[in-house]
Amino acid sequence: MTDSHTARPDIARPDDSPIDPLPVDDARELVADVTESVGRVVVGKDAVVEDALVVLLARGHLLLEDVPGVGKTMLARALAASVDGDFSRVQFTPDLLPADVTGTSILDEASGGFSFQRGPVFGNVVLGDEINRAPPKTQAALLEAMEEGQVTVDGETHDLPDPFFVIATQNAVERDRVYDLPVAEVDRFTKKLTLGYPSVEEEVDVLGRVVGHHPVHDVDPVATVGTLRRARETVARVETSEPVREYVTRLAAYTREHAALGVSPRGSIALLRCAQVRAVLDGRDYVIPDDVKREVPSVFTHRVRADGNEELGGEAAERVVERALDAVAPE
Repeated sequence: MTDSHTARPDIARPDDSPIDPLPVDDARELVADVTESVGRVVVGKDAVVEDALVVLLARGHLLLEDVPGVGKTMLARALAASVDGDFSRVQFTPDLLPADVTGTSILDEASGGFSFQRGPVFGNVVLGDEINRAPPKTQAALLEAMEEGQVTVDGETHDLPDPFFVIATQNAVERDRVYDLPVAEVDRFTKKLTLGYPSVEEEVDVLGRVVGHHPVHDVDPVATVGTLRRARETVARVETSEPVREYVTRLAAYTREHAALGVSPRGSIALLRCAQVRAVLDGRDYVIPDDVKREVPSVFTHRVRADGNEELGGEAAERVVERALDAVAPE
């Protein structure tokens, strides 16, 4: 793992040659191994770690909203180290510029031309720390990167590494000192999760582990980015029958009919991809309705605005999503 913005050859975006998928059981074992590895650093949060891996294998991005100091940064660092990926961090501040995220062209005095200096967005696991502290223009610098896997600077397009996984954190305390994330940006996050405070027992365990030096420095890779690409290909080939696709569509349609802002088609795609991962974690190469139901709350809720005056997500949005699951039955 490196903090350099120059990607190592082994973690850069591969060519267009076909990727050989892992067997389903091997992909399932990869998730278990990485979850265990990260769990040595982020104590007692295996469900959240697994959810993060679901997002990663579904080719999505993750939004973490929580109070300071509960392990959001450690989750990102441990995940990158566990897959031997390139970790990069962007500390969002009110004076951060888009070029500080994506990179910029600089004059090369030796050649007399311009060369592209990569920004911190060029990493396998990119932590966007306190993204809502930056103004909307800088937040928007991530949009093309998250959606297209590339950035465009001075008219030139630069491919990002593969995998490219953004974990953005959001300050949930100082609401008067932050910018609200635009709806379009929130929609680009596959899931929105919280870590929460540890239990007393878990915090005692954490204190015991960090005495001397932090365990994140001892994380050894249990997989490679190449293996991760193969696991993603396994997920992409999981069968989704027409009745399952219709079920996803009807769930999304319910939120549109019963909320001021419902789930977009992008949200439906995210749900289906997460359901494919869930199928693999259960040892199957096909999706069943229970896979969809399992993923609905964490994929849909942050995309719903229950009424015109409410922020995205929240308790009212949770109730809309719960009613959707109750009212819409798979066929």
